[in-house]
Formats: sequence, C-alpha cells, structure tokens
Amino acid sequence: MPIDGLGLSNKKENLLEWYPEVVVKAEMADYSAVKGCMVIKPNAYSVWQEIQDYFNERLKKLNVRNAYFPLFIPESFFKKEAQHAEGFKPEVAWIESEEGSERLAIRPTSETIIYDSYSKWIRTYRDLPFRLNQWANVVRFETKATRLFLRTREFLWQEGHCVYETKEECDKETLIFLNEYEKICNELLAVPVIKGYKSENEKFAGALYTLSIESIMPDGRSLQCGTSHNLGQDFAKSFGIEFLGKDEKKHLPWQNSWGISTRLIGAMVMVHGDDQGIILPPRIAYNKAVIIPILFEDSKKEVLKTAVNIKKSLASLNPILDDSEEHSPGWKFNNYELKGIPLRIEIGPKDLKKKEVMVVRRDNGKKISVKIKDIKKEIPKFLDEIQKSLFDNAKKSMDSLIINVKSWHELEKAINSKKIAKAPWCNSTNCEKSLKEKLNTVKTILIPLSSDKISDKCALCNSEAKVIALFGKNY
Repeated sequence: MPIDGLGLSNKKENLLEWYPEVVVKAEMADYSAVKGCMVIKPNAYSVWQEIQDYFNERLKKLNVRNAYFPLFIPESFFKKEAQHAEGFKPEVAWIESEEGSERLAIRPTSETIIYDSYSKWIRTYRDLPFRLNQWANVVRFETKATRLFLRTREFLWQEGHCVYETKEECDKETLIFLNEYEKICNELLAVPVIKGYKSENEKFAGALYTLSIESIMPDGRSLQCGTSHNLGQDFAKSFGIEFLGKDEKKHLPWQNSWGISTRLIGAMVMVHGDDQGIILPPRIAYNKAVIIPILFEDSKKEVLKTAVNIKKSLASLNPILDDSEEHSPGWKFNNYELKGIPLRIEIGPKDLKKKEVMVVRRDNGKKISVKIKDIKKEIPKFLDEIQKSLFDNAKKSMDSLIINVKSWHELEKAINSKKIAKAPWCNSTNCEKSLKEKLNTVKTILIPLSSDKISDKCALCNSEAKVIALFGKNY
C-alpha cells in the first residue's frame, strides 16, 4: 500500500516493492534503456566514491597499489582454468572478433587477464608478496530477475589480486581483506555483517576456499556483501606463474582475490530505509545536513543571513541551504527525508528571537533545540549518535532474524517464517544438494568463522554434524 504523499509502498509489508520505488524516487538510480542495466545517479555515486576513498587509504597501509586491466578477455584464457571457466560460463557475454581471431569475453571477473600479466612480471621470491587492486566495471549476463544495485548485468566493483610465497601468508591476508570489508560495512555503512566460509558448492569457481561477509535484510534474506578467496596454486599452474625461491629452485606461488561492489549501496538502503525514504549513515553521506529557513516577508533578510552563516560554520559537513521559495517548508522536509539527509536544521523568526535552531534527526525524527552559538560543536555529536544508533538498531534487527534450529522441521519452519536458520551441519556436498532439491530457493549462506565444535546431529540429514551453518534464502 503506497504511503500518502510519497508514492512509496510500505517497507514492512512489501520490501520488494518498496525498494525499487525508494531507490528511484530518492534519485539514487534510474533504469537504463539497456535491459538489466542501471544508471547510477550522483546521490548514490557519491556513496561509492566515499567507499573508494576510504578503502584506497586502507589499501595504501596494506601495501596494495591500484592498476587497470583490459575489459576484454581472450576465450583461450578462460579455458586454461577449467573449473573457473565452467563456473562463469552461463553469465559471460561474448564478442565475436574479426574472422580468424578468437572471440573475446567482456570481463565477468579479471583473474585470467590479470594472471597472464603476472606470469610475465613475477620472477623471484623478491617480487613477492605482489599486491594489486583495480576499480572497474563488470558484465555478467544474469538470467535471474535484476534489481537496482543488488543484481544487474553491469556493475561497479573493486577486485584485488595478490601473490605470495606460502599458503600461510595467503591464508593470513585472505582473512585480512575480509576484515577490511567488514570495517567498510560496519564503520561507513552502519551495516552489520556475519563473516564465514562458503560451502564447497557455493565457493568461487576455481578457489581453494571462499570467505564472505553476509548481511541479513529485513525480509529475512541474506545478501552477500563481499568475498575473499584463497585461490590456492591452480591459477598459478594454469597461467605459468612461478618464482625462483631462495633455494634456487622454481616454485608455484599462492594467490588470493577479493572484491566488493555497488551492491553495498543496495544493502545500505534496504537495512536503514523507512516509509519516508532513504536514511544515509552520516559517515557516508555527501551532504550531512540540510538547512531550511522558514521565510516570512518581514524577517526574511535576517533569517537568511543567519542561515548563510550557519552553512559557513558547518562547511566541512557540506550542508545544503535550501532557500528556494517555490516549495513550502513541509514539502522540503519530505523531500530531504526521502533522500536520507542525516540532519535537518530549521530556522525561523521565532527561533531567531531565541537565538536557536531546531535540529531534526533523520533516523528517529527527534527534534532538538540548539543554541546558534553551539551549532558547530553540537552537530558533529548528533551525527556520531546517528551513526551509532543506525548500526546498533540494524545489528539488533539482524540478530532477531537468525533462529537456532536442530531439526529439519525446525529449519523449514524458520525459513517459512522469513528467518535464517542456524543449524548443525555435516558439511557434505551431497547433503547440500539434497537441501536444494527439497527447498530449491534455499541455500547454505555460510559457515560462520566463530563456529564452535559441536556434537549434535546434522539438522538436514541426521548424520554427524561437523560445523554450524546458516541456511536461508538470498538475493
């Protein structure tokens, strides 16, 4: 049912109708003339830029440099690593080249084109560890229904690719990069996540193992927010990457790859938004406040002067000053709530007389009177409170959507109740295949890193359980 005046569906009643409506109406994105693709508008692209800026600084500290590799990948490169090629086969878009030339794939991921270069660049142990990252676009011809940010045929991402002497180094940094993704979600987006291993059936094609971070959306579906893969030595073997060791012998290195995408923007919208629109966490918001003067003819000049001064004092927060007169203050309130601006600062003649402004929080609607002389000091405090509150509330919500189960009956009941089932599991690929046959929309989400050893029976097949795993529907 649409919300009066905004044209938005009720989020709680129908998340999948509300989500595209709010993304479009809040001017985060628009549909493209190209099927399955989207236009990322400035309101959302600024979020992606903040993620880039934050992560690039982190990468410098981890001795990772940025580079760029071609969009087009020769078909023969895919054939060098059979498992990898087979995993991406349904999604690859191909370009037929001129007669006599092999066809080219449009980048679905870059392992093969990057590792061809690595085979030429890496010679000795002195070249290791070797760490590169690229920010790029990716094309995957999704056969499933596409959704803005969550699943589109073209999307933006970063992909890191590192090479090491030993498995121990590779294991260590595979986890380090996953932890960095957790920080992006927690500290910037205020989105809580769960870290863990992907099952054998769900891991990245060609990887030794895959680590991921998953967040739980309000409808009880998981959303993969980032992955970090230990690729083992198979890619090195396939692409002829080897190094001369300290023992003067040739060795195969160990490799990992890791990535996040603009899907994170969708996660942020789903987790924090409400029936009024987007809610932007302050640390990711381009404009952290909007100043709305309440204008009357006899006090207009003085109110506007004060509003301009407030904007100057808060310049580091990039506030918007909306002094337009074609719309009412109420219309403006709704407009900026829809777009998720963290704080609204209202000032009218009555406020001016008291030397105050009214500050309104986007996350909970709370109104606070603040002395004009204290604005510069108080506003950053409010922003910090909002950031923390958004994360705390999202964490509480996520935890409430995970149900401990010990039997098939309980697992089914949890999933039918739009929850994630946390269950003892045998970690068998055959058991996992049986699950998909019985409940074809349900997946093994991940095996949490924090899982303890258990003595229970597998909730799916009643054999000996080896791990605790999360099961449910996903995006």
